[in-house]
Formats: sequence, structure tokens, C-alpha cells
Amino acid sequence: MEKITPNDIRYSDLAGKRFNKRFSGKPEYIRLPTTVAEVVEAVQDAVDSKQRLVVRSGGHCLEGFVSDPAVQVLIDMSLMTDIFFDEGKSAFSVAAGATVGEMYRRLFLGWGVVLPAGEHPGIGIGGHICGGAFGFLCREYGLAADYLYAIELVYVDASGKARVVIATREADDPHRELWWAHTGAGGGNFGIVTRYWLRAADATGSGPANVLPKAPATITTFRVGWDWKDVDESAFTRLTKNFGAWSQQYSGPDSPYLSLFSLLFLNHRNLGRIEIKGLCTAGAKARQLINEHLAAITDRISIASTPQMEEMPWLRFALNPFPELFQPGFDNALAKVKDAYFRQPLTDKQIATAFKYLTGNEKVGGGLGMATYGGKVNTVPPDATATAQRDAIMDVACNTGWADPSGEAPTLAWVRAFYSELFENSGGVPAPNDQTDGAMINHPDTDLADPEWNKSGVPWHTLYYKDNYPRLRQVKRQWDPLGIFYHALSIREA
Repeated sequence: MEKITPNDIRYSDLAGKRFNKRFSGKPEYIRLPTTVAEVVEAVQDAVDSKQRLVVRSGGHCLEGFVSDPAVQVLIDMSLMTDIFFDEGKSAFSVAAGATVGEMYRRLFLGWGVVLPAGEHPGIGIGGHICGGAFGFLCREYGLAADYLYAIELVYVDASGKARVVIATREADDPHRELWWAHTGAGGGNFGIVTRYWLRAADATGSGPANVLPKAPATITTFRVGWDWKDVDESAFTRLTKNFGAWSQQYSGPDSPYLSLFSLLFLNHRNLGRIEIKGLCTAGAKARQLINEHLAAITDRISIASTPQMEEMPWLRFALNPFPELFQPGFDNALAKVKDAYFRQPLTDKQIATAFKYLTGNEKVGGGLGMATYGGKVNTVPPDATATAQRDAIMDVACNTGWADPSGEAPTLAWVRAFYSELFENSGGVPAPNDQTDGAMINHPDTDLADPEWNKSGVPWHTLYYKDNYPRLRQVKRQWDPLGIFYHALSIREA
């Protein structure tokens, strides 16, 4: 397997394959393995040469964990893409270089099933599933990590030897803790995942039609928007309160609205509009559920709005969901996303803070995004997987982006101040308490490890992993004793 160096015509394209263009690295060389043996070879070579290595699947990390100037060797998994049903394990095998969209396509066309995973079809499976994997179908089916049956991992032992191990969730598997760590601890911690096996924990059959949820026949999408010029603080407050109240009321696993997922985009006034987008998988009943949802969200709001709804086949939606969200230029972003789990709706003070930051005179692009959560996600105990947050009602994010590098300083200052003031009663971060419950590692934010921005006294690892962190540190100690795999928010050895 060759080393792709800066002199190779493929290098610039591969080195630049990243979502967040805020970060850039220039590895000495890039490897493109096609087999597990080649991954072992690439890892061994880097370890023997004492070179800093990282792994990449889809390249959608929000922070600079992969695009790090200190990285010398980049192992890109994008040629390892096979997907098949493994009769021996009665589980679907998905290689780590496959994208979410390709997985959706193969699972649907091959067997009519689905794995609830991410929203953007270009996301790489490799770093996605091991961070929990949240997406459009999570309320109805749970997280992708809840279906993880086994992993294949290339790791480095205490002697510096690269090896391969398979770890499953079987109770008698001696490597079960390694499997557990990959159900929510995120990528780049223990080694390089080369393959995932996926099977529902409560699956009773052994055939491919029985081990993952049946895919929805159709998806009904909905969109509603309001011009900012028509929205005063009263209407803004009511809309935000209604969304939080609905999310709280219908976040339980017995909710009649499990098939409905909704996103409220409280965009900065500069962007012109506030929008709600969402979907429902309930077929003939979808429009009724959507209308009921929108009636609750717009209750006592006098601004006229006309919902746009469209029913389409599942796969067509999955491969091109809400095209306006992932339009050309999406993969050229310079961005900062600051995530938070909410157990209860925003307070009046937090809503007033949001209105202040979203209507200021700053020339910024960004906003506050709020996504419905819970449902099937909240049926799993906090320690059953490494994803500890299991009673949230919403995932909320302050996010921003800028086109010109000169906009970075003022835009970062704006989003950091916004987030800090939103959580000023808990030290500027969503500390685990009655209202908030930390953040999602698949939406990493290195500010949470910076005392300038985290004044809560709660360490970053508690925000992401809560009580699961000591157990994760033990896994790290056993499987990466030399500390080969690390980044700014990686698990630290016990």
C-alpha cells in the first residue's frame, strides 16, 4: 500500500476532504487502505516511525481532531465500504468507510430495513456510530449505537504491536467493555474501527429482515417559515416556549408522536427568516400528526404561515434530505457549533437572551437550533451504552459560520458570548442538572475543556460522558496503553 505524499495529484483533494474548513492540516502522507491487513500495516508503520497518526471516515468532524497541523499520518477509510448481511453473526456488517447515505441505500434496496443514523448522507459511518449517532429517525427507533452488536478494531498493544480484535455485546465476550465503549464515546479514542456489525438488541430472528427496523415506506416532510420583520419579541417568545413545551410533553417512549421529528431554526435576523422543518413516517396519518404538531407550536401566534408538505419514498428522502440544508457550499463551511442537551424547556430568561443575540446588529450568520429528542432514545439505561444522556427532550445548539477568514474573530466572539450567557447560571455550559444534561460528543466543542469558557467546575468529560467516564478510562488503559490515539477531547487513560 503506497503512501500518498504532497507530490501526488491525489494529495490535495484527500488532505482537503473536511467539512469544517476552519481547520487545516498537512500530513506527511496519507494512506488509503482497502483491507484490515492494510490498516494494520499503516498503523504499525506509523507507530514504528513514532509518527502521530489519525483516522478519517467521512471528514465531518466539527473540530480540528483530524485536520491538525501536528498530525503526520492520515489513514483515510473511504475505500473500505462493503455492506452485507453476516450470516454467522446474524447482523449487518458495515465497513467504516461507508457513508450514511450509501448504508441507507444498500440496507433499503437489499433488505427493506433501516438503521437510524445521521441526517447528512455524506457523513462517514466510521466516526458516526461510535459517537452515538443521532438523526431524523431517533425518536422512533433510537440511536444507531443502540443497534451496535460488534466492532472490528485495529489497536496497538503495550509492546507497540498493531493487532486486530473483534468485540461484541455478548455477555460472555471477554472484550465486551471494548464494544460498550464504542456505543457513545466517539472516534479516535481506542484504535481504528474497520467494521461495525448491527443488530437490534431485542431482535428475535436471525434473518436480515428481522434484525433491524423495517424502513418507512414513505416520509412526509414539512416546512414553515416566518419573515423576521413580522416577528416581535412576544411572538418569538411564544414560538420558542411552544416548541419546548411540545418537546417536553411528547418526549416519552409512549408518545403518539414518535414518528415525528422537528427542527426549529431560530436564525439570526440577518438571515431573514425563522423556520421549522421536520418529517413524519406515519404514512396516511402523517399529515394529521404534522398539523397537530404545528398547531401546538404556533398556538397564540398571530403571524400567518402556510405549511409546505411533501410525501416521498423513504430512500429518495434519505439520499437528499432537505436539500436547502445541504446545498452546494455546505462542505466549504468555516463553522463553530456549541451543543447542549435539554431536560426541560428554555426558561424565560434564556429565551430573552436568545432574542437579544439573534436580533443584534452584528453582521453574523448563525442562530439557535432546537431539535426534538427522546422517544425510543430514552428507553435505554444511562450505563447500558456509553451514551449517558437518556432523558433529554431536545438537542439545542448555538451555531455560526463565516465565509471569509477575517470574520472568524467577531463571529466566534458572538457565538461564545451567546452560549455562555444562555447557561450563565451553570458556569457558561450545560452542566448536568434539572434543566440541562451536558452535550453530544458527535458535536464536539473544545471550549468545554477551556476554563475561559467553562467556569462551572464541571470537567468537559462529565459534560459528555457523565458517570460513564471512569469506565471509559479503564477501557482506554487496556486497549491503548501507549496513548497512540488521541485528540483534544479524547478519553484519557486511567
